[in-house]
Amino acid sequence: MTHDLVVVGSANADLVVGVERRPGAGETVLGSDLAVHPGGKGANQAVAAARLGARTALVGRVGDDAHGRLLTASLTDAGVDTAALRVGGAPTGVALITVDPSGDNSIVVSPGANSRLTPEDVRASADLLRSAAVVSTLLEVPVETVAEVARIAAAPGGPRLVLNPSPPRELPREVLAACDPLVLNEHEARVLGATAAGRGAAEELLRLGARSVVVTLGADGAVVADASGTAHVPSVKVDAVDTTGAGDAFTAALAWRLGAGAALREAAAYAARVGAVAVTRAGAQESYPTAAEVSA
Repeated sequence: MTHDLVVVGSANADLVVGVERRPGAGETVLGSDLAVHPGGKGANQAVAAARLGARTALVGRVGDDAHGRLLTASLTDAGVDTAALRVGGAPTGVALITVDPSGDNSIVVSPGANSRLTPEDVRASADLLRSAAVVSTLLEVPVETVAEVARIAAAPGGPRLVLNPSPPRELPREVLAACDPLVLNEHEARVLGATAAGRGAAEELLRLGARSVVVTLGADGAVVADASGTAHVPSVKVDAVDTTGAGDAFTAALAWRLGAGAALREAAAYAARVGAVAVTRAGAQESYPTAAEVSA
């Protein structure tokens, strides 16, 4: 079976509490009832792409526990191929999320089983990766695992690689050189060495070695840059309810459209519409739209 998109990445249980305001150092605030949702940037991307109609698979790892079963069920229900989702080695990863009334969030991640996803796991799934038009990955799994994904993508006939360097850290040169595109926000761009903002950051990261770059700017849209030039993609104005997982929906939609042959700017414009729908609904995976909803 061929796939439109294979995601190599994390699967977490999102433990979400609403707060009137996020606490400062040493401060305690009261929150809403705890809600548990399937999440993790890798699982989020896989579900978002599958909802849009992409043939999608996830290479990842969960624990042999209730959170792992929740995630496996959510992926399966969305139509994601979970044959390469490994079980065991550590408890399922957990994200502790607070959401304020404006929809902004703060997140602390305990990686758990995600930190046990190894380069050997990626090599065992090499045929799956090569079956895809695009492979998307991120930094909630070990850098050496991401480097193995990049090695497979860079080989002759390999898939196109989309990387969201979140949480941000310095990337090996060979990983940066395989990114097509590197998808990141301005904070992540600074960690990777950009000194400018917006358009300037995208152009700097091209010069540092990425094949193409998308810098997301929140309500101001995004900047895309590749060998053909740099362009601004406007946002879609909506009333945000919860931004949790919206960036993952953007990246998944972008990757899927690129694999279908769209130009970078066109794919980013479509991804902006998908992200806009997602922020109008609570939660991460529960907020992701179908292609028909995006068209509407």
